[in-house]
Amino acid sequence: MSDFELVIRNGTLIDPERRRVTVGNLGVQNGRIAALTRAELAGEREIDAGLRAVCPGFIDIHAHVDGHPYSARRMAGQGVTTTVGGNCGMGPLDLEDCFAGLDRRGFPIHQAMLVGHSFALREAAGARNPRRPATPEQIRTMLALAEKALAAGAAGISFGLEYAPGSSWEEVLALSQLAARHGKLVAIHLRTDGWAGLDALREALRLNERTGAALQISHLAYQLGMGMMTEAVGMLDAAVAGGRDVTADSGMYHAFATYIGSAVFDEGCVAKWGCGYQDLYAATGPYAGKPLTEAIYRELRAGRGRDVVVAFAGREAEVYEALLPEYVMVSSDGAVGRPGPGNGHPQDVGTFPRFFQKAVRETGTLSLLEAVRRCTLLPAERLGLKNKGRLRVGADADLVIFDPETIADRAGYPGFGQPDAAPAGIRAVIVNGVVVAEEGAVRETALPGRAVRAANQVWHWV
Repeated sequence: MSDFELVIRNGTLIDPERRRVTVGNLGVQNGRIAALTRAELAGEREIDAGLRAVCPGFIDIHAHVDGHPYSARRMAGQGVTTTVGGNCGMGPLDLEDCFAGLDRRGFPIHQAMLVGHSFALREAAGARNPRRPATPEQIRTMLALAEKALAAGAAGISFGLEYAPGSSWEEVLALSQLAARHGKLVAIHLRTDGWAGLDALREALRLNERTGAALQISHLAYQLGMGMMTEAVGMLDAAVAGGRDVTADSGMYHAFATYIGSAVFDEGCVAKWGCGYQDLYAATGPYAGKPLTEAIYRELRAGRGRDVVVAFAGREAEVYEALLPEYVMVSSDGAVGRPGPGNGHPQDVGTFPRFFQKAVRETGTLSLLEAVRRCTLLPAERLGLKNKGRLRVGADADLVIFDPETIADRAGYPGFGQPDAAPAGIRAVIVNGVVVAEEGAVRETALPGRAVRAANQVWHWV
């Protein structure tokens, strides 16, 4: 007779909360971890981990899945069991409807959401010109809409200031004050990158100082990994040492991707980044996999603004430098992309396997235990998720089984490899007690994920 719906036997159990690694067995019942023991367990379904690592499922604090099943399945394949959307000021605005739909239909993984300023709120309020500040009336409209989203369970407010460079200090301050009153995150894609990004980082830190809002600096290496990471980390270290509520996330690649029509790719971008047009590669569209010329750059900017372009603007060494502070967690920045083979960025399927491959096994930047903490417990604590990111009885049965000696990213950039190649070394991914991926294959019919609503603790200032 089986006592559990699922049993994982002979696992190297990695507990990031108590910082403990033991060999044992794990039992799952009703979507929760029900047993952690060295004793034999019997389950309706049993997986022999063969001494592979068993840890909480990875929590991706900065991605752009935003309720799209195709992207969610790609995330599940790399060990992500909870994703946070609405980043960079993007995403849906009606989160009550978004969350209800996720719960009704099911989803491959769990989905939390921020409410986005720079696209969603600005457009809804009529501030559609990204290079012009919002009016006082438009700011009031954004505040009302953001209040509704936070009450519905948004985990915070996100800003993509580089996409809306006309955003005024006043509108950003007002929305950040609202997030602080709700005890929610302020996640910021900085106003600019490169060396000028250090001033943008100062702006974000000043915002934290003025409002007290919990500050999350988004995809650190993508914006400040072009030669200025040492200075950026020094500024963050000083803020954290001073008791400020500041954390950051960073990816595993030195080439970022976004829409060619966005302000990120405005005239002069390649000079700012110290690269050339040949360092920009199309990831989608008719030129997918090919380097840009100035003529192609202008063609895409003029008529195909939604095509995604990869910019090889960063320095790989600074990817690892960004991971050194203990307050930095891993994020994919994984986007929806266009369904189909050969599209996208390797981050969409390979970020977390690459993290363990490069930051742990190959460079020794982090220990295995610390690496697990960075992509499980640390983001769970940042988001106030008390039953995720932990390996203990009663915690949600969101789990990953992987081999630390073989886990690896096998995806390549468009034109250099297969952007959607499944990673190596992941034995199984479990969401809510259900196996959603096994030996590199994602089960398309498995939809155990649900909406993750952030708790509200509204502060009333006196």
